[in-house]
Amino acid sequence: MAETLNVQIRETRGKRRARRQRAAGVIPGILYGHGEETVSLSVPAEQLDAAIRHGSRLVNLAGAVTEQAFIRELQWDTWGTHILHVDLTRVSAHEKVEVRVAVELRGEAPGVKQGGIVEQPIHELDIECEVSSIPEKIEVNINHLELDQSITVADLKLPPTVRVLEDATAVVVQCNVPAEEAEPAEGVPAEGAEPELIGRKKTEEGEEE
Repeated sequence: MAETLNVQIRETRGKRRARRQRAAGVIPGILYGHGEETVSLSVPAEQLDAAIRHGSRLVNLAGAVTEQAFIRELQWDTWGTHILHVDLTRVSAHEKVEVRVAVELRGEAPGVKQGGIVEQPIHELDIECEVSSIPEKIEVNINHLELDQSITVADLKLPPTVRVLEDATAVVVQCNVPAEEAEPAEGVPAEGAEPELIGRKKTEEGEEE
């Protein structure tokens, strides 16, 4: 179910005004798309935070604007904790969009009991799907992942409406034997050993020449 954002028209612009709005719990944003005019909006921060926390990209706009929109882009502060601005695009129910979603592992790989470790090179995937069918995340079951096996993009079990935009051969998760630390080659000092100084010798009094 899409989250609802109760938006208002934003009459004034400027950094100072935007800071005041954010201090009052309101996020500045814009709505555009479908050949219609761009509208400056004020979005309640609490409602926008809830939508992001629940993984909702499709939202219902209510108040000054009544239509469905897609959260296209978010601008965050330096620490990535507070939203500074939101871009919204108009969408129809069956319109296809490109979006990045998180990849989450489920289960326990049998290969771990065989001495392997699970590595996940890909934590997010770019996909294309209908705006009304955007998954919150992509779950990957690793209950059958044996030692020296991997799961690629092509192996993922996805809804028929979802198309992954990544290389089909890209490895999402794998179970490998941990790489052993290589022994230092002859003549190379071991880690922590102090190298011998070359080109400096000391006099009998202990002072450097």
